[in-house]
Amino acid sequence: MKELLKALLQKNFVAALGFILPALLYAQAIKIDGSSTVYPISKKAADDFQKLMHGSITATIGISGTGGGFRNFCLEVSNINNASRPILKHELDLCKKFGVQFIEIPLAYDALTVLVNPQNNWANSFSIGELKRIWEPAAQSRITHWRQIRAAWPDRLIKLFAPGADSGTFDYFTEAIVGKSKASRSDYSASEDDNVLVQAIAKEPDALGYFGYGYYVQNQKKLRAVPIDGGNGPVSPSVKSVEDGTYQPLSRPLFIYISKKSLDGAEMRQFIAFYLTRASQIVKQLKYVPLPTRGYELAIERVRIGRYGTAFGGKAEIAIKIDTLLQREPQP
Repeated sequence: MKELLKALLQKNFVAALGFILPALLYAQAIKIDGSSTVYPISKKAADDFQKLMHGSITATIGISGTGGGFRNFCLEVSNINNASRPILKHELDLCKKFGVQFIEIPLAYDALTVLVNPQNNWANSFSIGELKRIWEPAAQSRITHWRQIRAAWPDRLIKLFAPGADSGTFDYFTEAIVGKSKASRSDYSASEDDNVLVQAIAKEPDALGYFGYGYYVQNQKKLRAVPIDGGNGPVSPSVKSVEDGTYQPLSRPLFIYISKKSLDGAEMRQFIAFYLTRASQIVKQLKYVPLPTRGYELAIERVRIGRYGTAFGGKAEIAIKIDTLLQREPQP
């Protein structure tokens, strides 16, 4: 406190902020940012926790996309990051630069879902090759009509909608479909908010887009999910096809990242304990794919013992199955 007063008296407001901001960040406040795909899970957990605590603890949740969320997380603007992919090397380097350690928690599985408008009665499946032809950078201003994908499809403009470049969903889709993260045509309507994409595809008969399975399930009357042929015939996104590993390569794990510093506060520890003990129930309720019970037990143990780091080494991985995920141990 003396150092803070000294900084203020000397009109050294930059130094003063160094004392004030950490206090604001961790004093009975939970700040969550990141993935719009993970957003509904964390929001439900935060809302339920605030009710339990009768409003004595506040929680704010933003949607900056996984990449934007990691920037805020490493700069300590937030203390939890929702992520629809693992942390990448440049994000690890940023966190290291600012001294931010974290616990990586696999939270659920998602079926990244390809959507069309219900009025579309021709696109009954896509192969990985067809999706690549539509979305790769070389398709920009060149692949513009449905008939260019299959000759039997109508000669109508394709209206494309997808997450923006800060989205982990964008990163995962481009890696899985195009073969390189962020390699995508840019002549499409982008949003980090999946609800915006839902409304756009629901209104446009010639729409094509992609986002997380949970948003599709909540809007099934407005949208149609297209089965994906990963090489063994078309497979629809579902809890079963994710669990049995047949919906590939668009099945993916979802995460939360928790800063070490925030766990010094009793409020955050209470919230994380609440979150992880109820995660399976919340995930099921919101129509995502829960981990086996062992997955949440491992998560609770990581927090208890302070197992910091990532199990992915700063690299994107595609089509990792649930059993493989749970065998991974984080490295600092």
